[in-house]
Amino acid sequence: MNSAEKMAQMQLRQNYRNMWHTDLLGAVGADAPFCVFYVYSGPCASYILRKRALYNDLSRYTCCAGYMPCSGNCGESNCPEFCLCSEVFCCFSNSVASTRFLLQDEFNIQTSPCDNCMIGFMFCLQQLACICSCVACLTGIDEIGDLADLLTCLSDIVYCSVCPCLQTQHKVEMDKRDGQFGPPPVMAVPPMQQMSRLDQPIPPSVHYPPYEENLKGGSIGQPPPYPGTGYPPASYPGGGYPPPPPPGYGPPPGGYPHPGSYPAYPPGGYNQSPGYPPSYPPPPSAYPPPDYKK
Repeated sequence: MNSAEKMAQMQLRQNYRNMWHTDLLGAVGADAPFCVFYVYSGPCASYILRKRALYNDLSRYTCCAGYMPCSGNCGESNCPEFCLCSEVFCCFSNSVASTRFLLQDEFNIQTSPCDNCMIGFMFCLQQLACICSCVACLTGIDEIGDLADLLTCLSDIVYCSVCPCLQTQHKVEMDKRDGQFGPPPVMAVPPMQQMSRLDQPIPPSVHYPPYEENLKGGSIGQPPPYPGTGYPPASYPGGGYPPPPPPGYGPPPGGYPHPGSYPAYPPGGYNQSPGYPPSYPPPPSAYPPPDYKK
């Protein structure tokens, strides 16, 4: 992982939204036995936590979890157990930080402001002690050397106090991951909506009145009848269909004439033009006509 990728990863961690299950101040109270075990056997605890962070599958192991330039170039695939032991004993600080970054990137966990202050104070003391030691070596001033020794001792005390809390925080987070605090909360889904189908004779009773009201209305699962007076309503004109004819409406007094009594059509005095109607089909004629000029 080059420097550009490291900077991009650090900026990405600033956008994480999940929080640790416990902060550094409450880590000792969350799991005091493991915190005591870490104080007396830090490398062994770091080995256990890294292996557990990899789900006990050391075939996935890379040196410092892939966050250092040497990662993947130390022959980890040949003997991951030995490489992990070498990491936790020779590069203890990197092993703790790598396990933390591994969990943060997996679960999108951000560090709280209080944790950042404690970790930042620890790093500042270490850097200040290193600077004072370099200045004391270059100048040979005993007072600066004494100050460097004091800062080194103070930074070691702070580190030995914060590091067990860090690893206990990691252990509690993996306990949460593995379900040791109970099953994870299940997100509730909305109830399934039902629709009336062609093959369903009775529609679903969703949003209908309760069972007792349905019994009053008729069939179970159906809404009660419309509170009207029947169909058609009383205000509808007429009591039957079709309405009766008005008075005086009916056939003529003499009755309708017989169909054979109608006069012929056309009447006898009608003068028709000769040749009409034409005979059908017309008589055949030569084509083209004789007077046609080509």
